[in-house]
Amino acid sequence: MNGKFVVIEGLEGAGKSSAIAVCQRVLNDAQVKFVNTREPGGTPLAESLRSLVKATHEEKVSDATELLLMYAARSQLVENVINPALNRGDWVLGDRHDLSSQAYQGGGREIDKHKLEALADIVLGELKPNLTLYLDIDPKIGLARAANRGELDRIELEQLSFFERTREVYLNAAKNDSSIVTIDASLPMETVHTHIEKALKQFIDGANA
Repeated sequence: MNGKFVVIEGLEGAGKSSAIAVCQRVLNDAQVKFVNTREPGGTPLAESLRSLVKATHEEKVSDATELLLMYAARSQLVENVINPALNRGDWVLGDRHDLSSQAYQGGGREIDKHKLEALADIVLGELKPNLTLYLDIDPKIGLARAANRGELDRIELEQLSFFERTREVYLNAAKNDSSIVTIDASLPMETVHTHIEKALKQFIDGANA
């Protein structure tokens, strides 16, 4: 079986962590060898960049700085983890990938999409997830869930309008890309997990065909 790249995407509070656990179980049951990644992060240097992105600072972090830090971390992860795994024939299960930058920096920060495309071309080349499971949730609900988890990071403290713009990009991307499967994350957790399991099993069956 050739290596495949599966990504979980969604706003804060959508349930990505539990969704990833479901995907891990499904892949293990199917005897698929895989590696886990998260963005930003996933390598020692990328994890350091993650800390810079998420932490609050005495000085304002410019939108351009945030964008460049995200792609710097992604570059390390792609070169040192994702591409080597796929080239070995392993699968990659990612907690976020480039669609997050399109949504958060492109939608939330309103950075011109052509600038994002230029960076993505440099960092990713032809790399694209084979399957993205997008956990869709109303930002009000998601942010309330996130607040209940504990202290919010710098990005999670943004205004509601930021996340509404972010969600709009996610929804538009899902509408125009057949490799993105939208999961209603506002449903009961058991139902959400059933939908995730079904979508991933269908993808695995197709990859084995």
